[in-house]
Amino acid sequence: MTLRSKGVRRGAARLVAACLLAAGLTGTGPAAAGTAPSGGEPVVVPVQTTGPADRRFNLVFLGDGYTAEEMPEFRADLERHLNTLWSIEPFASYRSYVNVWAVEAPSAQSGVDCDPGLDAPARDTVLDMGFWGGCDPGSVQRLLTVDGRKAAALADLVPGTSGTNRQVVALAHSSTYGGAGGGYATASGGNALSALITPHEIGHSLGGLQDEYDYYARGVPGGAYSGPEPDSAHHTLLTERQMRERKAKWWRWLGEESESGGVIGRHEGGLYSTEGVWRPSRHSLMKTLGYAFDQVEREVMVRAISAKVDLVQGHTPNAAPIGADRSAWVDVLHPVGGELAVTWRLDGRVLDTRGARTVDLRKLRLSPGPHALTATVTDPTPFVRDPAVRASEALTRTVRWTVDPSLTTAREPFRAAFTGHTPTGSPVGARSVVHADTTHAVDGTPAVRWHLDGRPVATGDRNDRDLDLGALRIAPGTHTLTARLAGTGRELRWTVDARPATAAYELSEPLRTVRRPGRPVEYVYDGAFTMRLTARDDREGAVVSQFRVDGDGWYTYYGWPTDADAPFRFSPGGTEIDGLVYGKLGRSRAVPWDDATPDLGTHTVEYRTVDAAGNTGPARSFLVTLVPPEG
Repeated sequence: MTLRSKGVRRGAARLVAACLLAAGLTGTGPAAAGTAPSGGEPVVVPVQTTGPADRRFNLVFLGDGYTAEEMPEFRADLERHLNTLWSIEPFASYRSYVNVWAVEAPSAQSGVDCDPGLDAPARDTVLDMGFWGGCDPGSVQRLLTVDGRKAAALADLVPGTSGTNRQVVALAHSSTYGGAGGGYATASGGNALSALITPHEIGHSLGGLQDEYDYYARGVPGGAYSGPEPDSAHHTLLTERQMRERKAKWWRWLGEESESGGVIGRHEGGLYSTEGVWRPSRHSLMKTLGYAFDQVEREVMVRAISAKVDLVQGHTPNAAPIGADRSAWVDVLHPVGGELAVTWRLDGRVLDTRGARTVDLRKLRLSPGPHALTATVTDPTPFVRDPAVRASEALTRTVRWTVDPSLTTAREPFRAAFTGHTPTGSPVGARSVVHADTTHAVDGTPAVRWHLDGRPVATGDRNDRDLDLGALRIAPGTHTLTARLAGTGRELRWTVDARPATAAYELSEPLRTVRRPGRPVEYVYDGAFTMRLTARDDREGAVVSQFRVDGDGWYTYYGWPTDADAPFRFSPGGTEIDGLVYGKLGRSRAVPWDDATPDLGTHTVEYRTVDAAGNTGPARSFLVTLVPPEG
């Protein structure tokens, strides 16, 4: 949520922004002069390191109101926030572009200011976080702010990061709902919904996405939109026909099943207006916490994340012409969700390299005179359909060389070694792309040989730096993956987690239970009922549970908005909490003015898990039949 969506004037509170970037070096350090925390010295903890800080997007988490004894709670809150983030696309596929850091700075006292009310005592904390816009009576309770100067000082302790390559998220030690976007993203660490605030705020700060709320103040309809065609990529005044005719806004996605449920089309409401402006999907993460980004928002976020890194991580020097008696190479990034494409051209003609990161110029038998060699690296992700986005520097980079056959390349001593790889310290998922980069010799690049449980695995093309585990259809269980550097004794080893977490459901007492052969079990209710999902995994790490009703969008299970330990509550018309509506069985209802008519009849409820390794478990289901109350 932005400041405006929380019902306060722009600039009314100090925030610390959401700009999601990534770094990768590790280190610790004392607080900057004048900013030492009141509860002890801060410690910089690398949570996820995917590469050097200056080549990654650095996500820096700060905790406020956690005492030294409560630091395990900060770590648990952080783990839950991260695993929720990694369960949402495009963060799931581009997790390898991101380094994650935690700055553990103990506070002298537990909690934050004005929590939950303005009459709550002030707390001595490292970041001076507070609800009510920093204890402003004219603000709203859920506006959670942070002292920007102090937050920046702690974030600056992370080596190699700066305001241009990082996103800071400040977590408050609180179970009260709250957060904010702007300069820095904030969220309460322990609230049921807080882990979903983080990706929403990053959508604002990094992607420039706008709120799709049809209200300005909660519980009050927003009225009619009266402005011009919005600049927002996911809001419009155009009809579907006009979008197609003009090839405007989300015309390429029209008619497709939305990733957040329903069909991508033209749904009225957004930009704090109830009518007169339209959005792509009935609900999405920018409208209702719990759902995913839809395809339109996801495409924006892919570009935004990719723009913070360089697809080309290294290459044969090109400041001067190179000889034809050598190999040329490029090193690229490695999305978890798929491989980047590399196309080599010589004098404009495409070479048959089939994805190789190296080309042996000696085999080309070049004629005398200079030649133009290029390597174009492209992200072929299906998340992007706009050719302009695909061709932008975020998703396409080209390296150019002049090749002069008259030049002789000096041979220098060479040592084959791995230079970068998928982290080995935690299991990788069964559908991940795992990578291993190496040093390069002028006479060629050493080969990487992959083995799964001791058996050789072919990469299927000339790119031996990436291995797509999803293409191997690995059997459930735990496996060992190795990458061996040919001609050396060096190898990397990963544990492959090919067993998704499981979930079990527990419902409140039904009127009756119906079991029929070949059909899911059916539960009959004449009113509200509760559902608790409990996830289990054979490995450490927070597991995200999800559910959906009647094939609508997958919705992250978080307990209940007012109590993370309480079960989710379904009811015929939904339950209103602080101006929003939760748990209407059947067609969803987000605000009080949405249709509250009970959807009587039988509904299918599916549930599944996403574990810490990124495995998505199979969906299982049960039936719920809602009948009118007797009498």
